[in-house]
Amino acid sequence: MPKRSEEMLVDLWMSLLLVWITCVPCVSMTPIVGQSKSTQTGGSAAEASGPAEGQRLLSRAKRGWVWNQMFVLEEFSGPDPILVGRLHTDLDVGGKNIKYVLAGEGAGTIFAINELTGDIHAMKRLDREEKAEYTLTAQVVNADTDEPLEPPSEFIIKVQDINDNPPQFNEGPYRAAVPEMSAVGTPVTRVTATDADDPVYGNSAKLVYSILEGQPYFSVEPNSGTIKIALHGMDREMREEYLVVIQAKDMGGHMGGLSGTTTVTVTLMDINDNPPKFSKSLYEFVIPEDLPVGKMGGKVKANDRDIGENSKSTYSIIEGDDQGMFEIVTDGQTQEGILRLKKPIDYESKRSYTLRVEATNVRSEPSSGGPFKDTATVKVVVEDSDEPPVFLKPVYVLEVNENAPVNTVIGAVTARDPDSTGSLVRYFIDRHTDLERQFNINVDDGKITLAKPLDRETDMWHNITVTATEVRNHSQISRAIVAIRVMDINDNAPEFATEYEAFLCENGKPGQVIQTVSAVDKDDPIQGHYFDYRLVPEMLNNPNFTIKNNQDNSISVLAKHDTFRRQKQEMYFLPIIVTDNGNPPMSSTNTLTIRVCGCSKDGIVQSCNVEAYVLPIGLSMGALIAILACIILLLGEVFLCCGVISVNWFDRCTLTLSLCHLNGGRASFCQKLDLDFFFFLPFFFPSVFLTVIVVLFVTLRRHKNEPLIIKDDEDVRENIIRYDDEGGGEEDTEAFDIATLQNPDGINGYLPRKDIKPDLQFMPRAGQHSGPNGVDVDEFINVRLHEADNDPTAPPYDSIQIYGYEGRGSIAGSLSSLETASSDSDQNYDYLREWGPRFRRLGELYSVGESDRET
Repeated sequence: MPKRSEEMLVDLWMSLLLVWITCVPCVSMTPIVGQSKSTQTGGSAAEASGPAEGQRLLSRAKRGWVWNQMFVLEEFSGPDPILVGRLHTDLDVGGKNIKYVLAGEGAGTIFAINELTGDIHAMKRLDREEKAEYTLTAQVVNADTDEPLEPPSEFIIKVQDINDNPPQFNEGPYRAAVPEMSAVGTPVTRVTATDADDPVYGNSAKLVYSILEGQPYFSVEPNSGTIKIALHGMDREMREEYLVVIQAKDMGGHMGGLSGTTTVTVTLMDINDNPPKFSKSLYEFVIPEDLPVGKMGGKVKANDRDIGENSKSTYSIIEGDDQGMFEIVTDGQTQEGILRLKKPIDYESKRSYTLRVEATNVRSEPSSGGPFKDTATVKVVVEDSDEPPVFLKPVYVLEVNENAPVNTVIGAVTARDPDSTGSLVRYFIDRHTDLERQFNINVDDGKITLAKPLDRETDMWHNITVTATEVRNHSQISRAIVAIRVMDINDNAPEFATEYEAFLCENGKPGQVIQTVSAVDKDDPIQGHYFDYRLVPEMLNNPNFTIKNNQDNSISVLAKHDTFRRQKQEMYFLPIIVTDNGNPPMSSTNTLTIRVCGCSKDGIVQSCNVEAYVLPIGLSMGALIAILACIILLLGEVFLCCGVISVNWFDRCTLTLSLCHLNGGRASFCQKLDLDFFFFLPFFFPSVFLTVIVVLFVTLRRHKNEPLIIKDDEDVRENIIRYDDEGGGEEDTEAFDIATLQNPDGINGYLPRKDIKPDLQFMPRAGQHSGPNGVDVDEFINVRLHEADNDPTAPPYDSIQIYGYEGRGSIAGSLSSLETASSDSDQNYDYLREWGPRFRRLGELYSVGESDRET
């Protein structure tokens, strides 16, 4: 009842306030207008009574307008326009012809003025939230001429606010989170509402917040809108989410005010306030004894009412595993504890284990007093299984000397059956690891013996696999690796590291190092290799070569003099004995081949074959004539000499010859030999003439038989035949004449002749600068290549350069094997080795050994 009386009193005051707001503009304008009228009337009265009372009329200047602002209530609606106010001027006297003019914001549309009385009316419904005030201008003008009688005056019409807008939550609905078990008064979130009404005028925009739903868990502050915890011990595990309804009311929360609501969803965040809990206090697992290490033997699970990281736990074994046989790990997906074997278990050794397992939370809250734990008992029962034999060692390392006799015992392996029944074991060698069957094993006692002699230089290690099988159950097999090391004995003699081929220059100096020789030994002594080099006894005093120890298991071969000549001896063989330091020592004799070669001034080997000092058979006509002229000239001098001698020495002509022995380019001794020229003459002249006649005859015959047209009739190369399709006959073939390649000029029917000078002059060839021995193949090829690239008669397309006259005029004949009647195996290419080091590789490719020929 008191509450109802209070609400009625508030409504009464609101009604009186509304009436006051409505009537104040009219009442306030009445004194102004009345004052204006009374002033004017008083003035007239004073003016009328002045002469009567004998008083003097006083006049003073003052404003024509006595107002500056008006007020109108928003949202006012009625059948007639609402009166806002009235304008009045001092010029408005009884019979004066004036009118009022209104201009500015809303003039003529929102606001209208009575031209005669100056009353201003609002023609439309106004909203303060759209526009709070209007600025207008009033002026008095002549009604007939519209001539201004006073300057314009500005005034303001303000729209007065009423409570017509409810509060609004622009950011709602809200979501908030707060940790569970938070203390009372803990802020959760803050809500804010807005009111479009005037916050200055009245209480239309004064808001008060209250909670409609969500009690008794939450509360809200009336002025700030902050939501707080109102109940102690709110547990997420009991209830996780709450819906709170908040109201905002204007007019300070009094009766008649407008209100708005919003919702706030509050979620309780989890904290680690619950310990893990095993679903059972005792777990039992049966594990076979042959379970491999690392495999799972069972699972345990501790449940936690918390969520996320707060529910994660780690498992550990705290009792019952002193030998470290087991381990327990956490499954990250299911949060289960996986019990695994860490070591092999044996039914015969221990048949059961009792373990104490603990689950502990990973995270802990400072206020919860954690970490939380729980324990459970795990009993593991070992199940008996038929196990394979077990070797005493997984890997055996044995040693045996190389060349040991067959059936030598290398060592033994041992395995046993771990089962209680104790079955017998048989041993075998896995022949996949001993393909050559070099070892044997005793099936009963596991002794390994040699089946074949071993050579350390062939294989230093032999790895075999030995299997052990139960006699009772052949499926139970185990394996062990046996590594057999072959020990070295000194059974190999040292030998040259490579097949040395030394070259000695004719212009070398005494003491010059011809070759550095080293040796290798297939054996591997513990103390390392040491080689002793010496010449064979019969070569100790040889006059040509000697050796010098380099103190690094190598020697240098030195020349003793500088008078080596290829014409005297082209090749020397130097046998050297190499001995190792083994027990017993082993030695071998190796022969060093030393070839005498012609070298340049810088000591570079150029040629190693013996030069032939003979004239070629094929001589030109000019050369033969020159030789014949020299012989005739020589005979003329001899006759002249004999003529002189016969005058002085009684018609006797004696030919004196001096025979000298040259040593190092100097004559060591000479001996004169006197020959009777007339005794020598009958034998000399016939021989000379006969030789000259034979050479002339052969040369002329060759020039006569050689055709003038440059064409090789002995070319046996086949023409190229191209077949357009398979299986055809002669009609679908197309022959290509290889003569085009041999002589491109033959296409046009032109064949070059030797006796006709060609029209096009070729570029002159540079002279060949051969080496001392006339062998410079590299330079020869480069010059010919340059000439072919710059030859103006060469065809403009890529082609094969054909040398159609291979070997003509050479005493060696043709190098091609196309015309030979013998096979490749009948030819001997050993002479290529005599051409020096540049042709060594070519000689190796074409040289054929006896074994290859037989094959």
